Amino acid sequence: MAEQKKLLRALAGETLEVPPVWMMRQAGRYLPEYRATRAQAGDFLSLCYNPELAAEVTLQPIRRYGFDAAIVFADILLLPQALGADVWFVTGEGPRLSTVTSASDFNKLTGVDGIHETLNPIYETLKILKSELPKETALIGFAGAPWTVATYMIAGRGTPDQGPAHALKSTDRETFQNLIDLITEGTISYLSAQIEAGAEVVKLFDSWAGSLKGADFNDFALAPTKRIISQLKARFPHIPVIAFPREAGDAYLGFAKATGADCLAIDTKVDLAWAAKELQKDGCVQGNLDPKLMVEGGDRLISETKRIKEALSNGPHIFNLGHGITPDADPANVDVMLKALRG
Repeated sequence: MAEQKKLLRALAGETLEVPPVWMMRQAGRYLPEYRATRAQAGDFLSLCYNPELAAEVTLQPIRRYGFDAAIVFADILLLPQALGADVWFVTGEGPRLSTVTSASDFNKLTGVDGIHETLNPIYETLKILKSELPKETALIGFAGAPWTVATYMIAGRGTPDQGPAHALKSTDRETFQNLIDLITEGTISYLSAQIEAGAEVVKLFDSWAGSLKGADFNDFALAPTKRIISQLKARFPHIPVIAFPREAGDAYLGFAKATGADCLAIDTKVDLAWAAKELQKDGCVQGNLDPKLMVEGGDRLISETKRIKEALSNGPHIFNLGHGITPDADPANVDVMLKALRG
């Protein structure tokens, strides 16, 4: 029964003796079986768009570790591609996109109505997972939050300071706002289709939220997230949403309540005593083990896992990392973490 899935119980506000656990990027390059399947697919985007192989890599960490949730294997840049941007990946360097730096660039993008033709393979992956996942494992869908997606679309790549996006925001506010609005509407449509295909939870990744300050944070991190969640809740009242405004600092405070998120994912910089006191009163908190400990292992991994579990034990908590697991992580350290968490 869905109600008995540990992840959904935590998201509904239940405090569990052992928190449910999954890891961001749990289907990824640290696993040899993932690397083999990716080689079979040919390249990263081909893997994302192959429902059988994408389902396979989603299932691999579930088989190996028995996580309480699976997150569909996809990428936040599939939506820009569906909106008409050119997207490709450079080996060893990451994603590249055609850029949106002017009104004429923006006008070359397509509308929201046509996105599903491109994104249909992701929905097919979810349908496969719905039938193949263990009955106790929750299925998570996801998208990038509008600001983070916009930073890639404006710069054409990941940047350390999101400078190009901040520049467009300053010099051509109208084009910048139009892009945010387009991504917001696209995300509502994309996540709605993921839910219809079987996602029981959805997560919004705002990886670069921390570079927005003051009114800009409210306008471009909080407001679009609120719009997406309110639209999803109107259509699917019982589907929980996890928000991750990474490195938001003090702006984490009240974010869940202001946006309607059921759970707030926190990064490694967030103080746990503060999170327990200030964030858990608004609902579930997810996090926040340092991914570096999955490389390092040893006693510190064990003690930190237990410390996080204990610090957030008086409210609803989903155990996770403070950011995605890295390719150099040791798969054996995941077992160490799970043993420390579950006993």
